[in-house]
Amino acid sequence: MLWLGYTLARAWVCPRTGSRIQPTSRAAPPTLSPFHRRLILVTTAHFDTDIARHIWDTKYRYRDADRVVDENIEATWRRVAEALASVEQKDCGEWAAGFYDLLSGFRFLPGGRILAGAGTGRRVTLFNCFVMGSVEDSLDGIFDGLKEGAVTMQQGGGVGYDFSTLRPLGAPARAVGVVASGPVSFMRIWDSMCATLLSTGARRGAMMATLRCDHPDIERFVDAKRDPRELRHFNLSVLVTDEFMDAVAADAGWPLVFPASGLAEPSGTNGTVTRAWPGNEGPVACRVFRTVSARGLWDRIMRASYDYAEPGVLFIDRINRENNLGYAERIHATNPCGEIPLPYYGACNLGSVNLPRFVEQPFTPAARVDLPGIREAVRTAVRLMDNVIDASHFPVEAQARQARRSRRLGLGLTGLADTLIMLGTRYGDAASYRLAADVMRSICHSAYQASTELAREKGPFPEFDRDAYMAAPFVDALPEHIRRAIGSEGIRNSHLTAIAPTGTISLLAGNVSSGIEPVFDFRYTRRVLRLDGSYAEHQLVDYAWRRWQSLYPDKPLPESFVDARELPPEAHLNMQAAIQPYVDNAISKTINVPAAFPFDAFKDVYQRAYELGLKGCTTFRPNPVTGEILSSESSADVTSHCCDIEREAD
Repeated sequence: MLWLGYTLARAWVCPRTGSRIQPTSRAAPPTLSPFHRRLILVTTAHFDTDIARHIWDTKYRYRDADRVVDENIEATWRRVAEALASVEQKDCGEWAAGFYDLLSGFRFLPGGRILAGAGTGRRVTLFNCFVMGSVEDSLDGIFDGLKEGAVTMQQGGGVGYDFSTLRPLGAPARAVGVVASGPVSFMRIWDSMCATLLSTGARRGAMMATLRCDHPDIERFVDAKRDPRELRHFNLSVLVTDEFMDAVAADAGWPLVFPASGLAEPSGTNGTVTRAWPGNEGPVACRVFRTVSARGLWDRIMRASYDYAEPGVLFIDRINRENNLGYAERIHATNPCGEIPLPYYGACNLGSVNLPRFVEQPFTPAARVDLPGIREAVRTAVRLMDNVIDASHFPVEAQARQARRSRRLGLGLTGLADTLIMLGTRYGDAASYRLAADVMRSICHSAYQASTELAREKGPFPEFDRDAYMAAPFVDALPEHIRRAIGSEGIRNSHLTAIAPTGTISLLAGNVSSGIEPVFDFRYTRRVLRLDGSYAEHQLVDYAWRRWQSLYPDKPLPESFVDARELPPEAHLNMQAAIQPYVDNAISKTINVPAAFPFDAFKDVYQRAYELGLKGCTTFRPNPVTGEILSSESSADVTSHCCDIEREAD
């Protein structure tokens, strides 16, 4: 009884007060089903895949110089649990036990920065990613923004920037009489900075760059990565407005513009329009540089995505319209993989419920998801993630202020595809969308309920304005009992749900399927970075496939075993749409399309994403530009995309 002995034989020490406490029923094994107890006995004793041990050892195991501090994964969980419980004003020993119980057996997977940094005493952030401040259109402002990004990445955070504030190529400066080199040229400086940090041994960096669809350099931005040497450390996304989509539908002209206040004569002498431009309070007058075909620009964006998987598209008006804090902030960018749209200096605080650990009697007619168990896990996870805000170091003081003002969380799920397989449900069938929606609804509503209870105990987030918050579309659609609780108690966290790609932490948990993605393949090869900067190849076997083989080694795979290449794009879109109503941030989802997929059908994927009410769309079609990270045993032409393990902020 390894797990029982480890958890119950040791008293928990409150890291803040030094008091000792035995675990209460919150951490006691009887709260788990027999299946969960058996699973925990196995997974805490040892890793069941080589890559899981490799990921833990290279990314999350605490070492002090050459001294190994975390003897095993249980020590990592204990370190994290005690560090996050230390901010509690009372019962911190009890909460340390509760947090350990949540983490044990990989039932809940906090963001990688939490696993790697909590309790180490190092000056590192526990937040995976940030959106940085507005890039001021001056040399001083640009390099101040570069410095903040470098400091943030050095301490473990990925970064997102909106470069729409920078003057277009060739525009003269008002003060110094020189012409601008444009956003893309300055993005190269960020790209070099990221490469330099990597050469110092920092973890692999992740950056997002966005640009408005009406910026005069939008075509240069869209085409930037046709050269396979360009901007390799960036993910790119175009900020697409509703007005632009209307112009595309009408085959109308589309003015490319820039704020007049940042330009010298005679830049942009083709009239003016009013736009709500980043870096400005409210709408401003913008000069028109030229007018292009809206449909032609859309086709150019689509062709770039078709040819080399970038840029992605963010439906920025929808993001702002549905933002719970739309009354207090404006969003122009996201974290590197797109699941957390953020205001300037906003941070993403990520964690995922590992769904396969909540499947009871898998591969039988009685298989089911333990929704009560998930709801109970979510209640503890919300508290754990809220504590991250108070326990974390922040590279830039403005990041700390922003995080504490909103106390945003991004709680989601991972392992959906493996869960469907274990339940005998095929990804892409109507039943799969219903089940995914049911699970995400449970996570969302449990998280909001837990956050109202935290507000009663600790107070609501400082930017909380009861009437304005409750008028937000997402909050307005919550069940009435949750709305009553928000009206009475307030709420601790402005946002609570997001779907992250989870590539790295899903490998840690035994190679469960990532986020809401379908299984890539059931057996494949993955290149993974070693501590010394070299790569190792690992043969990976999917978690559900491995479970099936252990139970039924001589039986053929049932129809529920479907991989990404067997699914039409509509299945991806429908899955994303099924859970979007329960995600107040956003969803990181890559829609896989085959190399031979027709271009016109490819364009329809993005149009359909807009019609379904999604906040963004990213596709991946095998191409010669992006290089290879994954290789399937049955197909060797699958290459990397913007959310793979090497470019996500783990």
